[in-house]
Amino acid sequence: MNQAPHRYPVGVQVFEDIRTGGYLYADKTGYIWDLVQAGGKYRFLSRPRRFGKTLLVSTMEAYFQGRKDLFRGLALERLDAREEWPAHPVLRLDLSDFKGTEEWTLKEKFDGLFGPYEELYGIEEPAEQPGSRLNALIRAARATPDGANGVVVLVDEYDAPLLNVMHDPERLQRFREVMREFYSPLKKNEANLAFLFITGISKFSQLSIFSELNNLTNVSMLPRYGGICGITAEELDGPLAPDVVWFAAELGVEPAECRQRLRDMYDGYRFTREPAEIYNPFSLVSSFGNGEIAPYWFGSGTPTSLVNMLRRSDVTLPELESVEASASSFDAPTEGMADVVPLMYQSGYLTIKSYDSLVRMYKLGIPNDEVAEGLSRTLLPFYTGRSDVETDGFVARFSRSLLSAGSMDAALRELRSFLAGVPYDLAAKNEKAFQAQLYVVFKLVGASVRSEVRTATGRIDVVIEAPQTTYVMELKYRRAGEKHPTSADALAQIDSRGYLVPFERSDTPVVRVGVVYSEEARTIDEDWAIAPGATG
Repeated sequence: MNQAPHRYPVGVQVFEDIRTGGYLYADKTGYIWDLVQAGGKYRFLSRPRRFGKTLLVSTMEAYFQGRKDLFRGLALERLDAREEWPAHPVLRLDLSDFKGTEEWTLKEKFDGLFGPYEELYGIEEPAEQPGSRLNALIRAARATPDGANGVVVLVDEYDAPLLNVMHDPERLQRFREVMREFYSPLKKNEANLAFLFITGISKFSQLSIFSELNNLTNVSMLPRYGGICGITAEELDGPLAPDVVWFAAELGVEPAECRQRLRDMYDGYRFTREPAEIYNPFSLVSSFGNGEIAPYWFGSGTPTSLVNMLRRSDVTLPELESVEASASSFDAPTEGMADVVPLMYQSGYLTIKSYDSLVRMYKLGIPNDEVAEGLSRTLLPFYTGRSDVETDGFVARFSRSLLSAGSMDAALRELRSFLAGVPYDLAAKNEKAFQAQLYVVFKLVGASVRSEVRTATGRIDVVIEAPQTTYVMELKYRRAGEKHPTSADALAQIDSRGYLVPFERSDTPVVRVGVVYSEEARTIDEDWAIAPGATG
């Protein structure tokens, strides 16, 4: 085994530890300089969980503490050319420990948050209310020698106390009142603050949480900060290129193939209107550290609120492959949210795919294979009612048939048997539901699946890009008591609408597949049609 170019900071989020421990670090310090110099001193950034927000806050903390020794060779050392950096009192308030907090434990949580700082600044009898305690801390820090430079407040995961109760209006209102009081001193202490930076996953409206803090600038979708969190394609191909070469050797593949596999699994994020390629940093670093490409981010925990909301909605995963929306609709305040799309975007399960400047509309979609496969595994029991053991066994047999043996016929036989065991109340009630079932099945198999593929003459239901074959599939739904449509009708539609034309230059054989779901039998007909894809 060859020695890795770096140590990989899996689970390490302290900037000092990364810099002194020889860990891999993608230099984000130029963004910090830009944030500080851009004018104004109140900033808000939202990014999905495990996307590097905490490391960014830790890096800011070191900078404002004047720790120039930790920045040698980094962009910020070149940009801030002062011989010594001024030290500021820094109040770093990490609310991540508030996740799942109950009302009766709030005081205990705030004691843990404020206690060390109150001891540091000699506050012996803290006030009862969290806002009053924060106000006292800011003023005490301002009174120290370093306080002459102004106090810096860094709030990480500001929304952690609220996300767990967002679908419980009464509890949300009570928590919101507590957090509004907590943040209330930040506006009136503007003269004492040098900088305020707040991070979180979601977006709660300023009126409901931040009260009078109406000068808080949201930089989340500004193009200049598009790469502030995550690993950019330029970073992967530049400073991280030796790591990709090493990792490719560990996997036994060429660097180009390794890079493509990493791109398919972890790339695809975009947070602004400007084009960008952002890799999930947690998954990318975890894959280097563990020597395996696997679903690390999705496997680290999906918010229950999101899963429940997605299950209650009428939106299916195929439809989420392409969603058009304005920024105000998907970057909307979280409370009172009736649509699943904003929460999925803010949580990282949807991302920006493109931007139409003419109509100022964004196209959103699922970022990558890791998210698509993870969502499919989470939602398949909802669609089928089958146990994990049953599902895993089916997926294994289906995968061997489709990918190893290259037999769509054998794969469809496995699918027919699997769907026949779906409880009556979960069986597909229309073509949309049937298509959703097939989508999650193929995503679990690992085949590259695209749904509702637009062409010049219509929309292809499903395109499956297996290793040896590209399948163009038309799905039909036949109601009980009817004789049509048939699988022959499905093939005829593929031909009549020219669905194969976009694949004429395909490197792999193209095969047409017609499948009919029978409402009466509650599974697919056995007389599916599989035919070569001649386009003549």
